[in-house]
Amino acid sequence: MINRKRIRYLKEGEIRKGPIIYWMSRDQRVNDNWALVHAIEMAQDNDKECIVIFTLVSDFLGATLRQYDFMIKGLQKLENRLSRLNIPFIVLLGDPLRSVPAFIESTKAGCLITDFDPLKIKRKWKEEVGRQIVIPIHEVDAHNIIPCWLASDKEEYAAYTFRPKIRKLLPDFLDEFPPLTPMPSKRHAEGNNWDAIIASLHISRSVKPVEWMKPGENAARITLEHFLSEKLTNYSSLRNNPAMNVTSGLSAYLHFGHIAAQRIALEVIRGHPRDNNTDAFLEELIVRRELSDNFCFYNPNYDSISGIRPWASQTLDQHRHDKRDYVYTTDQFERALTHDDLWNTAQLEMIKTGRMHSYMRMYWAKKILEWSNSPEDALRTAIYLNDKYELDGRDPNGYTGCMWSIGGIHDRPWTERKIFGKIRFMNRKGCERKFDVNKYITAVNQFV
Repeated sequence: MINRKRIRYLKEGEIRKGPIIYWMSRDQRVNDNWALVHAIEMAQDNDKECIVIFTLVSDFLGATLRQYDFMIKGLQKLENRLSRLNIPFIVLLGDPLRSVPAFIESTKAGCLITDFDPLKIKRKWKEEVGRQIVIPIHEVDAHNIIPCWLASDKEEYAAYTFRPKIRKLLPDFLDEFPPLTPMPSKRHAEGNNWDAIIASLHISRSVKPVEWMKPGENAARITLEHFLSEKLTNYSSLRNNPAMNVTSGLSAYLHFGHIAAQRIALEVIRGHPRDNNTDAFLEELIVRRELSDNFCFYNPNYDSISGIRPWASQTLDQHRHDKRDYVYTTDQFERALTHDDLWNTAQLEMIKTGRMHSYMRMYWAKKILEWSNSPEDALRTAIYLNDKYELDGRDPNGYTGCMWSIGGIHDRPWTERKIFGKIRFMNRKGCERKFDVNKYITAVNQFV
């Protein structure tokens, strides 16, 4: 049974006689999904049908064919998994503010369940849908181990203020998922016409899909098992070495919800002794990742320079007119036409593979600040490129990472420098001291 603390009641009311609808969005999986668990439990307890819907919106926050292709292939696998539970999966096209209320009305639904997402656009959708419907709305945080609104009731200053709260609450929420019981088969559900769905999308098709990474729950699980068996033992010492690449490779799967962070944490804790490697990985998986959700949930300006701390705003303003040795346009950045072959390689890694090593993401974003006319221009460029090419774009981790690199979010003042002011500085020499730069450049250039 689901821990009731995982549920927020966005709209109170009496549950009606119709089916229980799960409006799936962020957590696109069957296994280890607390929102689906709640929907099935409600349906079975009240002898009602359970239906999962997904609203597919064209050009969502600038997403391209690369992200849509990965997501839709994952949704096709999801449809098959849900069918084995006798749960219809229905894709609704177009504006959710019209399609969701219309579906609820047509099915005479009894309750609407959603998964949690801190992004402004998703929260606005839920608020507007709530105004149009009369049935209750339950929101379940199926993405974080500790529900975001319980982990903290405010925007946290940094990891060190957030970490004690996480550690205190973790034992209450790090529990095993219950098995899912198939629903009684009540009606035949027609499958979605995926070819028609893809053809209907008005999206940029200039960024091609990736071939090296397969979507879906099975692929995510295989990636996790490979990381745990082959890479975890060196994670603490080598995670910031792009030439070695011992990162988990799970970022896109977590973004699309193909795997639960809670499942990953359980596998690490149960199968591996506690040491520097497991501690470092769990810090990233739990504290840092959930801190990103906290930032986006409590700071409505998570994608704007106006959302940074006063000390960072002040220091960037003081150095706003410092002379830049190099200034590049967004187009030049996008085409990897800077003077720095290391930065260009990081950009090409993202263009070619749909990912960028986490250490290089920091260097990449900080150099955009150094080579842009203003912090505002830098942040816009970083978010634009990240969201266009990264499989895990349009994510709290991405917004927070850009804001950390350019605006000092969750960081502290450092030694004052030109352009950066007191924002943490990174340069190529620092990279050369940390890892074999030439090996990294060669590996990216050889990627087909």
